[in-house]
Amino acid sequence: MVENDEFGGRIKVLSWLCVLVVAVLIGRAGYLQIYEGDYYAALAEGNRIRIIPSMAPRGTFYDRNGNLLVQNRPGFTVSLLPLTAPISDDVIARLSELVKVPVPKIKEKIAAHSGFDPIRIKADVTPDIVTIIEEQKSNYPGVVIEVQPIRDYTNKQEAAHTYGYVSEINDMELEKLKDQGYKSGDIIGKFGLEKIYDKELRGENGGQQVEVDVSGKPVQIIGKKDPIPGDDLYLTIDEGLQTAAEKAVDEQLKLIHANAAAAVAMNPQTGEILAIVSRPAFDPNLFAHGISTKDWNALNNNPYHPMDNKAITGEYPPGSTFKIVTGTAALTEGVVSPEELINDTGRHWIIPKGNAEGEALGLINFRQAMAHSDNVYFYEMGNRLGIDRLEKYARMFGLGKTTGIDLPYEASGLVANRKYKELNFEDGEWYLSETFDAAIGQGFNLVTPLQAAMLMGEIAADGKRFRPHVVQRIVGPDGKTVKEFKPELLSTLDVTPSVLKLVQDGLHDVTKYGTAASSFQGFNIDIAGKTGTAENPHGRDHGWFVAYGPFDNPTIVVAVIVEQGGFGSQSAVPIGRKILEAAFGVNQPSDKAQAKQ
Repeated sequence: MVENDEFGGRIKVLSWLCVLVVAVLIGRAGYLQIYEGDYYAALAEGNRIRIIPSMAPRGTFYDRNGNLLVQNRPGFTVSLLPLTAPISDDVIARLSELVKVPVPKIKEKIAAHSGFDPIRIKADVTPDIVTIIEEQKSNYPGVVIEVQPIRDYTNKQEAAHTYGYVSEINDMELEKLKDQGYKSGDIIGKFGLEKIYDKELRGENGGQQVEVDVSGKPVQIIGKKDPIPGDDLYLTIDEGLQTAAEKAVDEQLKLIHANAAAAVAMNPQTGEILAIVSRPAFDPNLFAHGISTKDWNALNNNPYHPMDNKAITGEYPPGSTFKIVTGTAALTEGVVSPEELINDTGRHWIIPKGNAEGEALGLINFRQAMAHSDNVYFYEMGNRLGIDRLEKYARMFGLGKTTGIDLPYEASGLVANRKYKELNFEDGEWYLSETFDAAIGQGFNLVTPLQAAMLMGEIAADGKRFRPHVVQRIVGPDGKTVKEFKPELLSTLDVTPSVLKLVQDGLHDVTKYGTAASSFQGFNIDIAGKTGTAENPHGRDHGWFVAYGPFDNPTIVVAVIVEQGGFGSQSAVPIGRKILEAAFGVNQPSDKAQAKQ
């Protein structure tokens, strides 16, 4: 009897436990359905809904007159879209052989990928590859063809350093930019304007909401968001002048057997860059669809560095173009009067430094010295001023620091000064001979071609220095201006109008009876200019020419350097003249006669 009671008690406990378990299960089911039903419904929906993104077209580039410079074209991209299962090794191997992308590279892209976005393997493939994948889908499960906008630099090398190029984001860039919405496989600006204005140009991607079956095969499109194109850039560049400048540089390099040069054309009254050239150059289209190892090696191993924008990164001794600074300082500080005659015997009387090829001009005043680029005269100006005042005026002109142009990797140049030598040389003592060198733009002085243009531009604009810029305005997809870039005055030279007038007149004389006179004989626009020859310990000297015009109302300043071109009057002046011809719409019949000189 006792045993039966004990057994009955156990049955009762188990019964209550069963009732309790069932109650808990029923309660949990009710909770999930009533309180978290929406959440689990969304999860279920996510198991059958996929978002397939659609890349937004990048904004296009136009010149100041509305001419199209950089655009997009449709291209085919081979991507992986593993909807239900990982891509097999067999498919990866087959795809690698077809598109010529190494297997490790494909697996690296897969490993770095997250989410449901396509894994882009190769952009801008040829139609025959598209045909093979579409016709042999059973051999390429999970491989899809996307139609994407491909960057198209229609003028190829023209202004390549300014426009820049785009390419796929790398790991280092992704780590830095992922918080800003960038993802693996994104195409981003790597250089030039493409890099500086990438956020404005990239637009907003769209996509399709696709329902798939249990095998991952798309069944129907149930939603769609159109991509929003990026903003367009309207540049200060004049396409016609840019083309003329590039042609002038290329023709001159070929004529004198030189390999590198740079040129800048700018409006000195606004800072607008009208043309900018760097040679050698590259074709940015090579990067838009993934540059080959062969093409990259050809660029990377070129001793003249075609990837460098020499107009803003090349640092060169300014040579005699620096005499603009020295002359302005000497007149302003009163160490010389405009009429004082200094006897040029071919060599200075304190330190035996002289003119090129021993030329002696005799008694000369300021304007004559500027017109003929007389070294002895400006050595004496350096002697009277001293290095500290030379440094002061060089910095007043904005030398020794970046100009602030809206292009990447600009160099700052260097102003010769005592502190620099103390910090960088064991013998930190400053010598008079180094002041002499600095006064004629040699020694430690370094400028970029853009800085040389700015220097000449300040004289042209009566002492005003405007920030140089390449973008005029940014325009949204709706055609409305998002941002407009107005002239930005950075500084004004602290010199009198009378000093500026003397310097301007001296530069005017350069093209009338000075070092550039033969090249501008018969030119029907009044031009002010300055030639220069910068010593180069690694080969022939570099040739310089800076100019502006029209003389009475300047609208353009030009700066040209030819690496290892020799005398500036022979190497750089012909380029400057052709750029000015294009700017003013003149083509002198005396060209052939000048070519014989």
